[in-house]
Amino acid sequence: MRKLLPLAIVLLLCSLYTKAQYRTQEFGFQTDNDGYLGQGSDRYYTNGIFLFYREALPFDLDGKLANKVLGFEGGQKMYNPLSGSITNTNPSYNTPAYNLQNIDRPFAAYLYLGGTYNLLYKNQSNLKFGAQIGVTGSKAQGKQVQDFIHNTFGFYTPYGWDHQLKGGIKLTLTAEYNKMLFRSPIFDANFSSYVNIGNVFSGLGFGPLLRLGRTNKLFNSISTQSTVMNRDGVKANDQEFFFYYKPMINIVGYDGTIQSKSGQLPFATIQSGLSPDQINSLEIKGTPERLILSNQIGAAYNSGDRWTFDASVIFQSKATKETRESEQWGSISVMYHFN
Repeated sequence: MRKLLPLAIVLLLCSLYTKAQYRTQEFGFQTDNDGYLGQGSDRYYTNGIFLFYREALPFDLDGKLANKVLGFEGGQKMYNPLSGSITNTNPSYNTPAYNLQNIDRPFAAYLYLGGTYNLLYKNQSNLKFGAQIGVTGSKAQGKQVQDFIHNTFGFYTPYGWDHQLKGGIKLTLTAEYNKMLFRSPIFDANFSSYVNIGNVFSGLGFGPLLRLGRTNKLFNSISTQSTVMNRDGVKANDQEFFFYYKPMINIVGYDGTIQSKSGQLPFATIQSGLSPDQINSLEIKGTPERLILSNQIGAAYNSGDRWTFDASVIFQSKATKETRESEQWGSISVMYHFN
């Protein structure tokens, strides 16, 4: 027993030391789905899956920076109309042309790889720059992924992907800016904004981020994807557990999952004079709304060592002029930290 005591003390000290230092790397995932809300809906932005790897970079303690993080990610976003099956339930109108009237938002998918460079400052602000390269159309594998999900869980058979937006290589540059405006022991208010420029997403958005609970400063928080750090002698990572509310005003310049030069609007197909075979292969596009309002409500937890969790619900106004309903979905992310 006496021989084991020194070993136990060493292990305890190692454990305490391990918890007192930052992890420099993290890996994890995010999954979005409207089915998480339990409403039985399967519409518009219906599924998203993303993988992330982030590594903290060294920085000068005497400079303006308080943290610096390099990130890599890959993912897929999937969209469909009010339902993933456009077949009309009224037999008297069950024709290819009338089925297309149910495409109130285009079938589309976006598959991409990207990188980010996150600069976090001592004055409680950050600038994050990113770039993405991806594809839309059949190469984005939207139909295949939706078929797999529906077959696996016994959902209905999707129908309508023959009308998805045609594909191409997509490039997007992104920038994000956040700034803390007010902070108290249990509440803080922040300004959040982003800009996207590219041939799949172009636009900007801004709004407040309100957090209630135990929060870290913005340079080491779940809210800015900065819970890893690579600098000796800096105070160890504190735990976080907070609720947050993030309303945003989004201005849309271009959306490559809605717009297409070669596509047709759904209401134009009945009087088009095309044969059923021609209609069955039509690419159906939409008309984007230029102003979209969104509200995100969630909860986040940072263990202070190995794990971070984030769960939220997003409510968003209509994305196209043709859509019949607003949209909502749930989002869950899990990250594991290591050295």
